[in-house]
Amino acid sequence: MSVQRPEDRYGRQRLSGRSRRGVIIALTGLAIAAGIAVAVAGYQRLGSPEVEGKLGGYQLIDDHTVNVTISVTRADPSRPVVCIVRARSRDGSETGRREILVAPSDQATVQVTVPVETSRPPVTGDVYGCGTDSPAYLVAPS
Repeated sequence: MSVQRPEDRYGRQRLSGRSRRGVIIALTGLAIAAGIAVAVAGYQRLGSPEVEGKLGGYQLIDDHTVNVTISVTRADPSRPVVCIVRARSRDGSETGRREILVAPSDQATVQVTVPVETSRPPVTGDVYGCGTDSPAYLVAPS
């Protein structure tokens, strides 16, 4: 049994040990639930991508062109995907970019080589990324 004390003289009455324990357990449960939600969201976004593009290599052609070779791996090779390849200059800035359509295939991983036109002399080529939302205006590289 607890005794009620005047608040203006003794301050606000604290929670009993039992009530404090209940609050701590509830807050711990909420923290664990939030952590699980963040982990699930992270796995869905970063865990196993439907499509992944990796740089296979590049070849400098001239002061305004670089051929970029990428390897594209898809979970469903029967679906077309779009990849963005780009060229970079000596200072690291992007000087050329190209979207390419990777046509459906019977193999999970395919290699594609495309030329990328640049506004300044290129020193490297790379793949910016790939996705499954293929815009209607893209056609497969020749």
